[in-house]
Amino acid sequence: MKSVKDTGVAFGRGNGIPDKNLTERERDIMKFKGINHLALVTADMEATIRFWRDLMGMRLIHGYGEVDFRQYFFEIDEQSCLSFFEWEGAESVAKKLHGQPSSGPRVFDHLAFGMDSKEEVWALKDKLEAAGFACSDMIDHDFIHSVYSFDPNGIPIEFCYKVKGREIRRNPAVNDSDPPPAALGGADPQPGIWPEVTEPTPEEEREVKSGDSSGFLKR
Repeated sequence: MKSVKDTGVAFGRGNGIPDKNLTERERDIMKFKGINHLALVTADMEATIRFWRDLMGMRLIHGYGEVDFRQYFFEIDEQSCLSFFEWEGAESVAKKLHGQPSSGPRVFDHLAFGMDSKEEVWALKDKLEAAGFACSDMIDHDFIHSVYSFDPNGIPIEFCYKVKGREIRRNPAVNDSDPPPAALGGADPQPGIWPEVTEPTPEEEREVKSGDSSGFLKR
Protein backbone atom coordinates (compact mmCIF):
# COMPACT_ATOMS: atom_id res chain seq x y z
CA MET A 1 0.00 0.00 0.00
CA LYS A 2 1.35 3.41 -0.97
CA SER A 3 1.17 6.52 1.20
CA VAL A 4 -1.34 9.22 0.33
CA LYS A 5 0.28 12.27 -1.28
CA ASP A 6 -0.90 15.86 -0.80
CA THR A 7 -1.87 16.22 -4.46
CA GLY A 8 -4.92 15.24 -6.45
CA VAL A 9 -8.64 15.92 -6.57
CA ALA A 10 -10.39 16.55 -3.26
CA PHE A 11 -14.13 15.88 -3.36
CA GLY A 12 -14.99 17.22 0.07
CA ARG A 13 -17.79 15.80 2.15
CA GLY A 14 -20.95 15.55 0.11
CA ASN A 15 -19.38 16.71 -3.16
CA GLY A 16 -19.77 14.72 -6.35
CA ILE A 17 -23.32 13.47 -6.87
CA PRO A 18 -25.27 13.93 -3.62
CA ASP A 19 -27.40 11.25 -2.05
CA LYS A 20 -30.62 13.13 -2.87
CA ASN A 21 -30.22 12.04 -6.50
CA LEU A 22 -30.62 8.39 -5.56
CA THR A 23 -34.10 6.94 -5.90
CA GLU A 24 -36.12 6.08 -2.80
CA ARG A 25 -35.75 2.37 -3.64
CA GLU A 26 -31.98 2.70 -3.92
CA ARG A 27 -31.76 4.45 -0.55
CA ASP A 28 -33.90 1.72 0.99
CA ILE A 29 -31.92 -1.27 -0.28
CA MET A 30 -28.32 -0.03 -0.54
CA LYS A 31 -27.48 -0.30 3.13
CA PHE A 32 -24.51 -2.57 3.55
CA LYS A 33 -23.60 -3.89 6.99
CA GLY A 34 -19.87 -4.41 6.69
CA ILE A 35 -18.53 -7.60 5.13
CA ASN A 36 -20.56 -10.57 6.29
CA HIS A 37 -17.65 -12.90 5.53
CA LEU A 38 -14.57 -13.04 3.39
CA ALA A 39 -14.05 -16.57 2.08
CA LEU A 40 -10.46 -17.74 1.61
CA VAL A 41 -8.84 -21.14 1.02
CA THR A 42 -6.50 -23.18 3.20
CA ALA A 43 -4.60 -26.39 2.63
CA ASP A 44 -4.30 -26.93 6.40
CA MET A 45 -7.36 -26.20 8.55
CA GLU A 46 -5.58 -27.32 11.71
CA ALA A 47 -2.84 -24.69 11.30
CA THR A 48 -5.45 -22.12 10.26
CA ILE A 49 -7.50 -22.67 13.42
CA ARG A 50 -4.41 -22.50 15.59
CA PHE A 51 -3.42 -19.16 14.02
CA TRP A 52 -6.73 -17.31 13.70
CA ARG A 53 -8.42 -18.60 16.86
CA ASP A 54 -5.58 -19.31 19.28
CA LEU A 55 -3.05 -16.65 18.25
CA MET A 56 -5.23 -13.88 16.77
CA GLY A 57 -8.05 -14.45 19.25
CA MET A 58 -10.92 -14.73 16.75
CA ARG A 59 -13.72 -17.00 17.96
CA LEU A 60 -14.39 -20.08 15.85
CA ILE A 61 -18.14 -19.63 15.55
CA HIS A 62 -19.05 -22.35 13.06
CA GLY A 63 -17.61 -25.22 11.08
CA TYR A 64 -19.14 -27.38 8.38
CA GLY A 65 -17.55 -30.36 6.68
CA GLU A 66 -18.22 -33.30 4.36
CA VAL A 67 -16.07 -35.92 2.67
CA ASP A 68 -14.15 -33.67 0.28
CA PHE A 69 -14.37 -30.20 1.79
CA ARG A 70 -14.98 -28.16 4.94
CA GLN A 71 -15.69 -24.50 5.72
CA TYR A 72 -15.00 -22.74 9.02
CA PHE A 73 -15.93 -19.25 10.22
CA PHE A 74 -13.94 -16.98 12.55
CA GLU A 75 -15.52 -13.91 14.14
CA ILE A 76 -13.78 -10.59 13.40
CA ASP A 77 -16.48 -8.45 15.05
CA GLU A 78 -20.27 -8.41 15.35
CA GLN A 79 -20.68 -7.67 11.64
CA SER A 80 -17.84 -9.52 9.92
CA CYS A 81 -16.31 -12.98 9.73
CA LEU A 82 -13.30 -14.58 8.15
CA SER A 83 -14.10 -17.89 6.47
CA PHE A 84 -11.82 -20.63 5.18
CA PHE A 85 -12.54 -23.48 2.79
CA GLU A 86 -10.33 -26.56 2.90
CA TRP A 87 -10.44 -28.58 -0.31
CA GLU A 88 -8.59 -31.72 -1.25
CA GLY A 89 -5.65 -30.75 -3.43
CA ALA A 90 -5.58 -27.11 -2.31
CA GLU A 91 -2.08 -25.67 -1.97
CA SER A 92 -0.69 -22.66 -0.13
CA VAL A 93 0.14 -19.68 -2.32
CA ALA A 94 3.63 -18.33 -2.91
CA LYS A 95 4.26 -15.32 -0.71
CA LYS A 96 4.03 -11.90 -2.36
CA LEU A 97 4.76 -8.70 -0.49
CA HIS A 98 1.74 -6.54 0.30
CA GLY A 99 1.05 -4.03 -2.46
CA GLN A 100 3.98 -5.19 -4.58
CA PRO A 101 3.04 -5.04 -8.30
CA SER A 102 3.06 -8.39 -10.08
CA SER A 103 2.09 -9.70 -13.50
CA GLY A 104 -0.30 -12.53 -14.25
CA PRO A 105 -3.81 -13.30 -12.98
CA ARG A 106 -4.54 -11.45 -9.73
CA VAL A 107 -7.74 -10.44 -7.93
CA PHE A 108 -6.50 -10.19 -4.35
CA ASP A 109 -3.53 -8.49 -2.70
CA HIS A 110 -3.82 -8.39 1.09
CA LEU A 111 -6.24 -8.39 4.00
CA ALA A 112 -6.18 -5.43 6.44
CA PHE A 113 -7.72 -5.48 9.93
CA GLY A 114 -8.49 -2.24 11.74
CA MET A 115 -7.67 -1.98 15.44
CA ASP A 116 -8.61 0.58 18.07
CA SER A 117 -5.19 1.90 19.04
CA LYS A 118 -1.47 1.88 18.36
CA GLU A 119 -0.97 -0.03 21.62
CA GLU A 120 -3.11 -2.88 20.27
CA VAL A 121 -1.15 -3.01 17.00
CA TRP A 122 2.19 -3.01 18.83
CA ALA A 123 0.93 -5.76 21.16
CA LEU A 124 -0.19 -7.86 18.19
CA LYS A 125 3.19 -7.35 16.49
CA ASP A 126 4.92 -8.62 19.63
CA LYS A 127 2.56 -11.59 19.79
CA LEU A 128 3.19 -12.58 16.18
CA GLU A 129 6.95 -12.31 16.52
CA ALA A 130 6.93 -14.32 19.76
CA ALA A 131 5.10 -17.08 17.84
CA GLY A 132 7.72 -17.06 15.09
CA PHE A 133 5.86 -15.02 12.45
CA ALA A 134 7.95 -12.29 10.81
CA CYS A 135 6.47 -8.79 10.93
CA SER A 136 7.30 -5.54 9.20
CA ASP A 137 8.21 -2.35 10.98
CA MET A 138 5.34 -0.01 11.83
CA ILE A 139 4.65 1.83 8.55
CA ASP A 140 3.25 5.38 8.31
CA HIS A 141 0.60 5.66 5.57
CA ASP A 142 -0.49 9.14 6.61
CA PHE A 143 -4.07 8.23 7.58
CA ILE A 144 -3.21 4.84 9.14
CA HIS A 145 -0.15 3.20 10.70
CA SER A 146 0.31 -0.45 9.83
CA VAL A 147 2.20 -3.66 10.57
CA TYR A 148 2.41 -6.43 7.96
CA SER A 149 2.79 -10.20 8.23
CA PHE A 150 1.58 -13.49 6.71
CA ASP A 151 -0.75 -16.16 8.04
CA PRO A 152 0.24 -19.88 7.81
CA ASN A 153 -1.36 -20.08 4.35
CA GLY A 154 0.88 -17.35 2.94
CA ILE A 155 -2.00 -14.85 2.92
CA PRO A 156 -0.63 -11.30 3.29
CA ILE A 157 -2.21 -9.64 6.33
CA GLU A 158 -2.09 -6.11 7.75
CA PHE A 159 -3.04 -4.71 11.14
CA CYS A 160 -3.57 -0.96 11.40
CA TYR A 161 -5.00 1.89 13.45
CA LYS A 162 -6.34 5.26 12.32
CA VAL A 163 -4.26 8.38 12.74
CA LYS A 164 -6.18 11.07 14.63
CA GLY A 165 -7.21 14.00 12.44
CA ARG A 166 -6.67 12.13 9.16
CA GLU A 167 -10.06 10.51 8.56
CA ILE A 168 -10.32 9.81 4.82
CA ARG A 169 -14.07 9.13 5.01
CA ARG A 170 -14.66 12.73 6.09
CA ASN A 171 -12.36 14.17 3.42
CA PRO A 172 -12.63 11.90 0.36
CA ALA A 173 -10.12 12.56 -2.41
CA VAL A 174 -8.42 10.86 -5.35
CA ASN A 175 -4.67 11.40 -5.24
CA ASP A 176 -3.86 10.09 -8.71
CA SER A 177 -1.87 11.88 -11.42
CA ASP A 178 -4.03 10.24 -14.11
CA PRO A 179 -7.34 9.04 -12.58
CA PRO A 180 -9.90 7.11 -14.63
CA PRO A 181 -12.84 9.33 -15.70
CA ALA A 182 -15.26 7.55 -13.35
CA ALA A 183 -13.17 8.58 -10.33
CA LEU A 184 -13.64 12.28 -11.14
CA GLY A 185 -17.39 11.99 -10.53
CA GLY A 186 -16.98 12.29 -6.79
CA ALA A 187 -17.33 10.13 -3.72
CA ASP A 188 -21.08 9.49 -3.90
CA PRO A 189 -22.88 7.06 -6.22
CA GLN A 190 -23.87 8.53 -9.58
CA PRO A 191 -27.37 7.85 -10.92
CA GLY A 192 -28.02 7.16 -14.58
CA ILE A 193 -24.93 5.01 -15.12
CA TRP A 194 -26.77 1.69 -14.92
CA PRO A 195 -30.29 0.78 -16.11
CA GLU A 196 -33.11 1.44 -13.66
CA VAL A 197 -35.02 -1.52 -12.23
CA THR A 198 -38.35 -1.51 -14.04
CA GLU A 199 -39.69 -4.90 -12.90
CA PRO A 200 -38.77 -5.67 -9.27
CA THR A 201 -39.19 -9.31 -8.26
CA PRO A 202 -42.74 -9.67 -6.85
CA GLU A 203 -42.95 -10.66 -3.19
CA GLU A 204 -44.69 -13.94 -4.04
CA GLU A 205 -41.79 -14.94 -6.33
CA ARG A 206 -39.01 -14.29 -3.82
CA GLU A 207 -38.25 -17.96 -3.23
CA VAL A 208 -35.13 -19.08 -1.36
CA LYS A 209 -33.51 -22.19 -2.88
CA SER A 210 -31.59 -24.84 -0.98
CA GLY A 211 -27.86 -24.71 -1.66
CA ASP A 212 -25.00 -27.19 -1.44
CA SER A 213 -24.70 -26.38 2.27
CA SER A 214 -28.36 -27.06 3.10
CA GLY A 215 -27.29 -28.65 6.38
CA PHE A 216 -25.00 -25.78 7.29
CA LEU A 217 -26.84 -24.57 10.39
CA LYS A 218 -27.75 -27.99 11.76
CA ARG A 219 -26.43 -28.38 15.30
